[in-house]
Amino acid sequence: MFTGLVEGKGQVAELLQEEAGVRLKITPPEAMRSADNSHPAVELGDSVAINGCCLTVVEFTDDRWDFQAGSETLSRTNLGRLQPGDPVNLERSLTAQARLGGHFVQGHVDGLGTVSRIEPEGEWVKMWFDVPAELAQLMVTKGSVTVDGISLTLVDVGDTFFSIALIPHTLEKTTLSVRGPGDPVNIETDILGKYMQKMLTPWLNRLSGK
Repeated sequence: MFTGLVEGKGQVAELLQEEAGVRLKITPPEAMRSADNSHPAVELGDSVAINGCCLTVVEFTDDRWDFQAGSETLSRTNLGRLQPGDPVNLERSLTAQARLGGHFVQGHVDGLGTVSRIEPEGEWVKMWFDVPAELAQLMVTKGSVTVDGISLTLVDVGDTFFSIALIPHTLEKTTLSVRGPGDPVNIETDILGKYMQKMLTPWLNRLSGK
C-alpha cells in the first residue's frame, strides 16, 4: 500500500532482458539512500512503487535497486517503454507510523492514459489526459487519481478524459515535469470507485432490465 506521495526521482540504470520479462535496475536519489549501512533503505522483498507500479526488490546495494517486471506488467504500464537514463517516480510502501498525506494507492496500475495537452497557468500547469472510458467512469471531480504513482486531485472529468492542476512543487519533484503530449502515463483509479461500481452494477442492471 502506498500514499501517492513520491519520495524522489530515481533513474533507470540498466534494463536486462530475462526469459519472462526484464530486470530493472534503478539508481535511487541520494535522499532515499541509507545513511547507515546497518539500516539499509530497502530490504529484499520490499515493495516499491515505480511510476505507480508496485514491484519487489530482488537485489540491492545502497546505490542500486533491482526489480523484475513480467510481460503482463510491461504490456499494461509504461515500464516497458523505459530506457537507461529515464527518470522514474519512487515511493516505498506505507508504514503504520507514516502520515497519510495522499490517498490509499495499491500500486496496481489499471491502464495507460496519454497526455493530451498542457496549459501553463503562471507557475502552475494544468495537464489533460485521454483515458479509456472504463477508467473515466471511475473518476469524479475533486476525487483522487494516481498518475505515474502521484496522488492527484481531479479537476475536470469527461467520458474519456480528465485534467489535473500541478503546483510547482509537484512539477519539481516528479517526472510530470518532463511529460509532453502523446506520452503514456500509468493510471490507477481510486479503489473506492471500483468497489462502488461492483456493488451498484447488478442493481442498475436490474433497473434497466438487463
